[in-house]
Amino acid sequence: MQPPHVSYLGRVAAALGVVTTVMALAVAPAAAAPPASDVEPLARAHAHNDYEHTRPLADALSFGFTSVEADVWLVDGELRVAHDLEDTRPGGTLQALYLDPLAERFAHNGGSVYRGWDGSLQLLIDIKSDGPATYAALDEALSAYPQLMTRWTDGTIKERAVTAVISGNRPLAEMAAQRTRFAGYDGRLSDLHSGRPATLMPLVSDNWTKHFTWTGAGPMPAAEREKLRSIVTTAHANGYRVRFWATPDRPGEAREALWTELVAAGVDHINTDDLAGLQEFLLAADPDEQAAAA
Repeated sequence: MQPPHVSYLGRVAAALGVVTTVMALAVAPAAAAPPASDVEPLARAHAHNDYEHTRPLADALSFGFTSVEADVWLVDGELRVAHDLEDTRPGGTLQALYLDPLAERFAHNGGSVYRGWDGSLQLLIDIKSDGPATYAALDEALSAYPQLMTRWTDGTIKERAVTAVISGNRPLAEMAAQRTRFAGYDGRLSDLHSGRPATLMPLVSDNWTKHFTWTGAGPMPAAEREKLRSIVTTAHANGYRVRFWATPDRPGEAREALWTELVAAGVDHINTDDLAGLQEFLLAADPDEQAAAA
């Protein structure tokens, strides 16, 4: 890992001279996605376990995704990206697969992930190894990209082109104690009434199946629809965004029915492994995306 005083531009320059092959992930080096004129950024589109796609990050960006998820393990001083520890490999790092390509894209697009887009890409980092130790390494890594990454200082946010949020083994005490942070905390539904400020906890995520029985077959029970909308309303009133994982992801009527209810309720991020499927759905069925494209 390079020390925090190394600028993100320096890291980009170094990255341009090296092609990293991550055999366990069977990926090609991340490449720049098409310019914004070729793809519409999709506000709700979240790439679950993004690193499992053929081209981590690049594939999601080619479909207009505005949120991507990377699982990380701290191994031998490297923040290695993989779902399971045995699949981590030297060089298959958060920096190589995400931070350096995003910094290159930031420079190429004049300070934005998508040229002409004024939003911020969410980089959801799921810590799989020890929380405090891995977060300390993440904080050091993210702070090496000060022009790219959103920063919180004394409760005030300076939004940049990429906003990191920490999930998984989240060290809340360590994060809350920082005067300056380069990542937000991913809460759970049990945190909705915690009173934590959105400047610390911008996102609330949870397992769909732990809170709802309906998985898209037949009409959604009225009580569950009301519960979903109440969750979103409460979260938004406190400045939190909402995401669910473990939602149906096989193509079919059940998945589309559930996605339709998530959109109607105002859920901010829809989880999927099917990049093309969610892009097609949102462009056809999300009123917000239709209005943006008009």
